[in-house]
Formats: sequence, C-alpha cells, structure tokens
Amino acid sequence: MADLSSTHALSSQVGGHAGVTTTEDGSLLIKPALHRELEFYQKLQRDSSLDELRAFTPKFLGTLRLEGQVDPAHADLTQGLSLVLENVSYPFLKPNILDIKLGTVLYDETASEEKVARMLKTAKETTSLETGVRLTGFQVYDNVTSLPVNTPKSYGKSIRADQLGEGIAKFFPVGTPVSAADHVDAVVDGAALSPSSGLLRETLVPILHAIREEVALIREVFSEIELRMVGGSLLVIYEADWARAEEGIKQYLADEEEEGAEEEEEEEEGEEEDDDEATAKRPGPPFVVKLIDFAHTLFAPGQGPDQGVLLGMDTVLKLLDARLKEITTS
Repeated sequence: MADLSSTHALSSQVGGHAGVTTTEDGSLLIKPALHRELEFYQKLQRDSSLDELRAFTPKFLGTLRLEGQVDPAHADLTQGLSLVLENVSYPFLKPNILDIKLGTVLYDETASEEKVARMLKTAKETTSLETGVRLTGFQVYDNVTSLPVNTPKSYGKSIRADQLGEGIAKFFPVGTPVSAADHVDAVVDGAALSPSSGLLRETLVPILHAIREEVALIREVFSEIELRMVGGSLLVIYEADWARAEEGIKQYLADEEEEGAEEEEEEEEGEEEDDDEATAKRPGPPFVVKLIDFAHTLFAPGQGPDQGVLLGMDTVLKLLDARLKEITTS
C-alpha cells in the first residue's frame, strides 16, 4: 500500500472542495471525512445489494486519523478522520478530466433557509435546473506543450443549456498533428484552449462510444436505487497521450470481445503463465467514468430514485450522442 505519511495537494482536481490531498506516489486520495460520505462508503462496502453501484465509485480503502487537523468551521466533519480512496486518475499518463455536477436540487434537508434560497437561485441561473447537469470544470492536455489546460468553474456557471454541447466539444476535441510553430491558443473565460489538443479521430470515436456505454450502465444501475445525491458528480477521464490511448482502447475492445465469447473451462498451466505475462504488459486504461462526491448523499427507502440525477445522466447521454455525430459526420 502507498505511504500515507507523506501527502501533497491534488494537482489534477477540477471540481469539488479544497482539502483533498494525494499520497506521494499519487495512487491514493486523502479526503476530509464528512459524516454522510463516510456512511455512504461504509454502506457500499457491507451491502451486497449495492455491488453494481460500488463498481462505479472510487475504491474505498478505509479511514485515516490525522491528529490536530480538525476544522472547527465544519461541524459535519468526522473528528480527525479522512477517507482513503483510490485516485482514479493515477493510471493515466495524461488524464483529460471532466467533473459534471449532477442533479436539479443543490441543497439537502439540513440546509438553512438562506442556503436553500441561494441554491435555488444558482440552479435557475445555471444549467442545473433545466438539464440536471453543470460542467464544474475540466482539464485537457495540450499536445505541443504536454501540459494540462484548465477550464475553470466560472465557465460552466456562465453557459446556457444550449451551450453545453460546446463545452463537451471542448473536452472532446479532435486532434491534428500541429507543430510548435503553428501553435495558436484560443481563450475561453480565461482558459487557453489549443487547437493541438485532442486525440486523433480514429482513437477518439471508439473511446467516446465506450464512455457513452459506461454512462448508460451507470444510469441503469442508479435508476434501481432509492437515494438522493446532492452535490455529487459524474467524473469522466480519458487518456490524452495518443499512443497510450490507442493501445488502451484496442485492449479494451479486445477484452470486451473476449468477455462476450465462451471461455474454456480449463487452461493449461503454460497458457496461464502466458496470460499472467500478458497482464503484466497491459496498457493503461483508455478511460474511466465514476460517480464521486457523496457528502450530501442519503439513502431514501420508499422514495424512488433521484429523478434530478437521472435527468442529468440523460442529458450527458444526449450530449455524448451529439458529439459523436459531430465527429463522425464532419
């Protein structure tokens, strides 16, 4: 397990609250433990009926007590405890990361009247109320500088519902080989977006299809669970490195094909060794999609699924379909 004694701020965080740190090797996240989020992860661990949902959340590895680091401003913090979670961006060489806030309701039942009024206003003035989503923030790697270009929260708060597609296009640009001499930046709300960003079309299209299928699976699972998720997000990550992304999606599609075929019940020992060797040489994942941020999530037996979150997932599916159509017909 990674060394938990030395941590630093998470550099790739594009949404959520400050205070999340990562281990020195980057494989684990250390996040201040709020009561409801801790209870949510603990229930995921012990309730087998939630196995399918657990597959679409970061792995929960337990808690860590940090002495002397209790913030008195947050009464809902579990005294001195932090969650230890997998860093789902860790396996990527150049992670393009998008945080999509889900849901039409931005407050829970414990919110003060002042906060309820403020959150109602925010939902109406942004895309949340109409579509169930808000683009919280994202980063996309520049192919020339090999550095991430960040688009801030202010962008997602400033756009209208009919501009969400533009935001998705910025996160899933089609790359073309561009030399450093030809490098020209465009600026969107203070964030530079380079025309040299993005994967080649032949790599991006199958990755987009696979991400779309993953979101549809998450929606199907979520529709069967009675809970209320306030302030939660859909986290989408895909590999920006051209070679890694191409290798990763080829392996992903090969694995999908193999899973669909009948497997032999018994294998020769030598074949198993070959499989082990092949596993060790596997490329990194081409993408990952997870639900994150459960500080205001509450299981609600008898109340049905969260329709606002389901609306948001439906919106994401429509946006992905539209982006795929743009790329494949242009």
